[in-house]
Amino acid sequence: MKVLVTGHQGYIGTILVPLLSAAGHEITGLDSGLFSHANLGPAPSATRELRMDVRDVDESHIEGIDAVIHLAGISNDPLGDLNPESTYEINHRASVRLAEVAKAAGVERFLFASSCSLYGAGGEHEILDEDATFRPVTPYGRSKIMVEQDVAQLASDDFSPTYLRCATAYGMSARLRADLVVNNLTGFALLDGEVLMKSDGTPWRPLVHIADISAAYLAILDAPRSLVHNEAFNVGRSSENYRVSEIAEMVRDNVPGSAIRYEDGAGPDKRCYRITCAKLEETLPAYQPVWTVETGIKELRDAYAEFGLTMEAFTGSDFLRIRRINHLIDKAQLDDTLRWKDGVQKAA
Repeated sequence: MKVLVTGHQGYIGTILVPLLSAAGHEITGLDSGLFSHANLGPAPSATRELRMDVRDVDESHIEGIDAVIHLAGISNDPLGDLNPESTYEINHRASVRLAEVAKAAGVERFLFASSCSLYGAGGEHEILDEDATFRPVTPYGRSKIMVEQDVAQLASDDFSPTYLRCATAYGMSARLRADLVVNNLTGFALLDGEVLMKSDGTPWRPLVHIADISAAYLAILDAPRSLVHNEAFNVGRSSENYRVSEIAEMVRDNVPGSAIRYEDGAGPDKRCYRITCAKLEETLPAYQPVWTVETGIKELRDAYAEFGLTMEAFTGSDFLRIRRINHLIDKAQLDDTLRWKDGVQKAA
């Protein structure tokens, strides 16, 4: 297929695009370049791309495309809280508009990067499937629900959307995100000797490696339409639900010389949920996630050391999304709607 991947220069996109290309798909990337400035390790390979804001896409940009994989957006809860209105503009309205444009342009498949954040305050005890009640606690989580509900109304014989509700991601990417729990705890353990806990460790999180996320996109893209049409899937492994304190213990056990420390004032987190991924397992049995949190910690530990990650880079604006955005705003390179200002080099 000819596939448009939005957000192709980001954390997941740089892993997904080579996988799709290796499977024989012809890729066009679309990215505004907010996070293309820094790499840890070899830079991602180039692909045909459109350097633009996803809010500006029209039919001419999607002409001849068979499928859209929509990753682009405000990528986590703290960044979504920074400017809630822009979060809804980008994550909700621009996503629905992209789906409308894609449908008008004759695109057959639309794979949307939803999130298990829409389960939010799911609680301690229930194991959540795709029919579970939504309990989002942030604009980011709410925006994902709104997109799923609105895009579902566009589904037709000629336009087939699918919603991938990914568990909390982890794993090595050249476009590293240090604000993800496994990546973050592993970095502090290696660089500072402390597995730094910023919550009380009690919340549950489902976890999934970015390579397994990417494999899920490929599997759904290649799946018979009838199996995935207008369906939502939890993406991860049903066995990979952990309390944050358990993640910290795994990091400590796999980073020699490290110890767990709770930050002063560390308290509870409203986001707490466990999921089952049985629906995806049963629908596409050939899709088999291969990573575990423990093997991911070892991968991160070794990659951080190999590529010379420093504490300055790890805690700075290179690999922390919210600090990158604040840096660009402070430098007057982004406006208050999170658009590049006129005349600013978009790879700045």
